[in-house]
Amino acid sequence: MSDYDLYELPNGIRVLHKQVLHTKIAHCGFLLDIGSRDEKPHQLGLAHFWEHMAFKGTEKRKSFHILNRLETVGGELNAYTTKEKICFYASLLSTHFERAFELLTDLTFNSTFPEKEIEKERGVILEEMAMYHDAPEDAIIDDFDDVVFARHSLGHNILGTRESVSGFQQADFYAFLQENVRTDRLVFSSVSNLPFKEVKRLADKFLAPLPARLGARPRLSFSGYQRLERLERKPITQAHCLIGGPAYALHDERRIPFFLLSNLLGGPGMNSRLNLAVREKYGLVYTIDATYSPYTDTGLFGIYFGTEKKQVNRTISLVQKELKKLREQTLGTSQLHTSKEQLMGQLAMAEESNGGLMQLLAKSTLDIGRVESINEIFEQVRRITAPQLLELANDILTDENLSVLQYVPE
Repeated sequence: MSDYDLYELPNGIRVLHKQVLHTKIAHCGFLLDIGSRDEKPHQLGLAHFWEHMAFKGTEKRKSFHILNRLETVGGELNAYTTKEKICFYASLLSTHFERAFELLTDLTFNSTFPEKEIEKERGVILEEMAMYHDAPEDAIIDDFDDVVFARHSLGHNILGTRESVSGFQQADFYAFLQENVRTDRLVFSSVSNLPFKEVKRLADKFLAPLPARLGARPRLSFSGYQRLERLERKPITQAHCLIGGPAYALHDERRIPFFLLSNLLGGPGMNSRLNLAVREKYGLVYTIDATYSPYTDTGLFGIYFGTEKKQVNRTISLVQKELKKLREQTLGTSQLHTSKEQLMGQLAMAEESNGGLMQLLAKSTLDIGRVESINEIFEQVRRITAPQLLELANDILTDENLSVLQYVPE
């Protein structure tokens, strides 16, 4: 992407900005290369807990003042945690951009983790856990991570456990930040109608004074996958199933081709092979999809569906039939062309969201050291061949590689 600006401060923090003249809204945020996979065994859930606690007090603000700082001008303040990232971000009128920049800097770098607030937020997170357990379509996704990445930090639930969350104290948060925050492994990203010189001025004002925190922070790579089938009986009315296994990492040249293969199989389009074969033809499911999530050293592929208990085996057989087709039948010229056009259209529409674009700038910079332009990705898509997809299907979508997790009614 040639039409964005990048500024690196002496402390290693990178600032990315894309000017979009036709909008009045500014989207901005910090993305940190820290996630739940960076937790030690006694820290399970601490990254996510930190995300919550960042809003509960800083060196100069109480929780009330943090929450009202942007709300009073119609803005939104939010955050999220993934396996490898933590993000603090905001959206508001660009006339109040400086207010958001300063607040995000404050809560990202100056949180104080008040003991009283820790106790209150502990209860909130425990309720969040309970909510997930009451939603099997969400809980099975978290449990499936443990099936595939057993005994590795990628397999741990982002929320942690009731035991770990119940024990965290103020010192644990400070220790986690000291161990993991690196100024050269975080970025501030923004998309607005403001000129870059204004963003740079504010970066010098708010970020330049921060001390550099550099140095390696190695991650334990995943290895030793073993296929597993697990069936769990739950107090639910519908059966849920996830089928999947390890896939390609972020830096693997097969990432984009496999993303197309996954999209063809069970992407968001109603014409995906799984949707046509299982829902449209037989009416066995309401939702069936395939997802692919690449990480820095591995990836995860999964197929999810929910159905009646008596239809689980039939649905699994239909899924296996579609996987077998991809392993044995080369895509025709027309099918391949249609799949490419569909994927490129979906990617282009995703980039239309300025909020999503802001996060894309940051994530791409942290993950691969640069921002891939949409045209660059399109070129990669156009170069994909049918024999290449057949090879990927036979590498990943095999019975020997795919684990199975089922939730069935008691």
